Amino acid sequence: MSEAKIGIVTVSDRASRGEYEDRGGPAIRDYLTDVLTNPWCAVTKVISDEQPLIEQTLKQLCDEEGCCLVVTTGGTGPAVRDVTPEATEAVSEKLMHGFGELMRKVSLEKVPTAILSRQTAGIRKQSLIVNLPGKPSAIAECLDAVFPAIPYCIDLIGGPRLTTDEARLVAFRPKAK
Repeated sequence: MSEAKIGIVTVSDRASRGEYEDRGGPAIRDYLTDVLTNPWCAVTKVISDEQPLIEQTLKQLCDEEGCCLVVTTGGTGPAVRDVTPEATEAVSEKLMHGFGELMRKVSLEKVPTAILSRQTAGIRKQSLIVNLPGKPSAIAECLDAVFPAIPYCIDLIGGPRLTTDEARLVAFRPKAK
């Protein structure tokens, strides 16, 4: 089984300048390490909230690095510089609205301000891009909600087979007939 590549992108002006410790990217890596059982490697980036740079980074991870999954953290709120969803939509061939809907639903059970989050997801060629909120504590709760569908989505777009530790999280795949 070959190693799956997964992009992890932190979108933060302060973290990209070294003024703030990136906690979102490591939270995503820790989550994936906990859940995935197949061989995988992370391709990590910490970039500023600039839409052209976010678009370029997403394209590079999908098209050049061959990441089957790209998970972003940050830039999903209503502030002027929060443009991660716009960048994701610009580079995606198909939008996957259900990811954002489910993440907001789960987050709303915890905090009323979750309605301000604009997480989304999209498909670019054989890559799934998923935008997560920037708050590290929200990363695991959002991934717990959507990750059961991620391995099958990646199967459907021709990516590598991702497997999960079923004691931790069961990935949904239709039963073979």
